[in-house]
Amino acid sequence: MQIGMVGLGRMGANMVLRLLAGGHECVVYDRDPGNAAPLLAAGAIAAGSVAELVAALKPPRPIWMMVPDPVVDAVLDELLDHVTAGDILIDGGNSYFPEDVRRAQRLDRKGIHYLDVGTSGGVWGRERGYCLMIGGEAEAVGRLEPLFRTLSPGMTAAPRSPGRGEKEDSVEQGYLHCGGHGAGHFVKMVHNGIEYGMMAAYSEGFAMLQKGTEQGVPLGAGYSAAPVELHARVGDIVELWRRGSVVGSWLLDLAATELHADPDLNAFSGEVSDSGEGRWTVKTATDMGVPAQVLTAALFQRFSSRGEAVYANKVLSALRHAFGGHEEKS
Repeated sequence: MQIGMVGLGRMGANMVLRLLAGGHECVVYDRDPGNAAPLLAAGAIAAGSVAELVAALKPPRPIWMMVPDPVVDAVLDELLDHVTAGDILIDGGNSYFPEDVRRAQRLDRKGIHYLDVGTSGGVWGRERGYCLMIGGEAEAVGRLEPLFRTLSPGMTAAPRSPGRGEKEDSVEQGYLHCGGHGAGHFVKMVHNGIEYGMMAAYSEGFAMLQKGTEQGVPLGAGYSAAPVELHARVGDIVELWRRGSVVGSWLLDLAATELHADPDLNAFSGEVSDSGEGRWTVKTATDMGVPAQVLTAALFQRFSSRGEAVYANKVLSALRHAFGGHEEKS
């Protein structure tokens, strides 16, 4: 089927390539014309503007926006000058789910459908497929099922869970209609909050392993023996854990690859950014009254990694010196 794609960054471009390989016709647009050039050889049709993209599609049109959250409304404003009733606009980026409700209400007044589709898969999605968390009207979701099936990983991505029965459903393909407007991005937000926590747990554990290889592992108070000698490299331990361990995951697979290429991770500064979803998760957990200690700590750890705790730590040192005469030690 036909689809328009607005936004041809790392995610959008790879999604177009997967759709083209699945037999769909893709009309693409990006404010940087150079981003469309590599897609033309694969069969995409490049538009020079949003107006050209809309004109190249047969109504009712599905148009997927794969752009950063701060510019979604600006793209919607452009599209609304050209789309018509019955068209479906999809936000596949990482948007804050209350904004989906507002945007859907705005579009509904013009007879235009809106779907929020949380999309996970990163730069590997072209080969592996994308996990799709979908919010919006069931009728619009049903119309786009051929696109979702092509983008999703398919049945072979994971073994079937016991007890699911003979009938295969969309969730086993890798896409799910999660509920009304905002539901898709809500589920994706929680997904990314969990991702923060998993990454933080791995990083803290790996740090213990690294220090153990450098200094040995102290036995603690009450033991007089020398520290335990740890000879195994962190990368080898991670590689081991990929095989049969309960902490195995795709994130662990990626960690093994990075540690093999750069055992000391010298290519990285350790200043970790956050792109919004972690903050939204913590705020929403507070609004819901759901304890989310791990997810909150993982977000705050990212702040610390960027030096945001330096002043607070200076205050701690100053207070220790003031009440106890304690000098700072490296």
